[in-house]
Amino acid sequence: MFQGCEKHCGINPTSEYKNFGGVKWKFKTGGKIFSSPTVLNGIAYIGSEDKNLYAVDVNSGNLLWKFRTKGPIHSSPAVFKGVVYFGSFDGHYYALDAKSGEEKWKFKTGGEKWLGEKGYFGMQPASMYMEDPWQYFLSSPILDLNEKDLTLYFGSSDGNLYALDAKDGKLKWKFKTGNLVHSTPALYNGKVYVGSWDAYLYAVDANTGKEVWKFKTGEQPGMSGIQASPTIDNGKVYFGARDAYFYALDAETGSLAWKYFADNSWILTTAGAKDGVVYLGTSDSFLFLALDGNTGEEKFRVKTNGYIYSSPALVGNTAFIGDFTGQVFSIDLSSGKTTDVYSTESRKKNAKKVLNKEGNMDFMQLMLGKDNSLYSTTVWVMDQFYSLGSIVSSPIVRDAVVYFGSADGNFYAVNLRNEASSSGGHESHH
Repeated sequence: MFQGCEKHCGINPTSEYKNFGGVKWKFKTGGKIFSSPTVLNGIAYIGSEDKNLYAVDVNSGNLLWKFRTKGPIHSSPAVFKGVVYFGSFDGHYYALDAKSGEEKWKFKTGGEKWLGEKGYFGMQPASMYMEDPWQYFLSSPILDLNEKDLTLYFGSSDGNLYALDAKDGKLKWKFKTGNLVHSTPALYNGKVYVGSWDAYLYAVDANTGKEVWKFKTGEQPGMSGIQASPTIDNGKVYFGARDAYFYALDAETGSLAWKYFADNSWILTTAGAKDGVVYLGTSDSFLFLALDGNTGEEKFRVKTNGYIYSSPALVGNTAFIGDFTGQVFSIDLSSGKTTDVYSTESRKKNAKKVLNKEGNMDFMQLMLGKDNSLYSTTVWVMDQFYSLGSIVSSPIVRDAVVYFGSADGNFYAVNLRNEASSSGGHESHH
């Protein structure tokens, strides 16, 4: 909700910071980071799999405070009026004082878990319970900015969409879906929109919690469910699903405006929308796509080197997006060309042994000589990819610095350079 750059960035959003400068700082946590950062009032907040939420000084990269929960933190924090809100895998959503990290309240859900089943995707041993290895996010909280009656909305693995009083954490209502809710809700015109693993996108009345409409996506085995979070722009709800389609629905009625087929690739990212164009990433086909918001017609595609689970940050005429091989791409939105690429240290160190000779993720190549029917083989392959410092966290840009988390456990702040002032800024086009 608070990603609008124009107000907070302190840079003229039309000035173009397209190229990566040096690392301003990196802050090491004790676990992989899949949470996306929030930056406000000189403080950057991010969660880690090490069970802590961190508050880091944006200038120095020094720790201001950390708050320990009893589970990994896969949700991204929301910050408003001196309070930071987030969820933990311990089954609680928390409100902390943004300056001190002191707990104000916590709310217990029915518990958090990943999707899974015995013999998942036909993997062996068939009697073993397996978690889906491609899940990264829990639902992140969003706020209704009506300050007289501040409401916090989030989903939970217990299948509910919750509305709490943001001041004291008391339940206002909950709405039950048919499966886990890991999608982050979106708010628009008095309705809350959220996707569920039951393959439906729901529109729910923000005040009462009553269903307004629901829309069903596809349900092939392994190609079912909504992990992505909806984006609303120009009266349309945009979202991708595991059924390999990206959808545009009428926000009022839920009727389908158009859908885009992503060549059998899951779409797990939250889309960005700007000037009537929708931007999104795909999983298996490694693509960053620009689609016409009215028609769904593809305007351009940029091929990266791995899954895109990170959502784009749109600043001025540039998109910043991370891929699973530990890179952040700077993409010019008018030309659809990559301007610059930043690579994590982990990627530089491990790319040769993990990626194929084209520099891409290649699941089958890493599986060679191993029993690919075993669940443990898939988990091992994913661990090799993580050694690149996969960027699943969605970058945000503030004051010409891009912030993002990485699977190498680091929270990065990387300086951006103004093209005009950088020597040889154009070289990377060729």
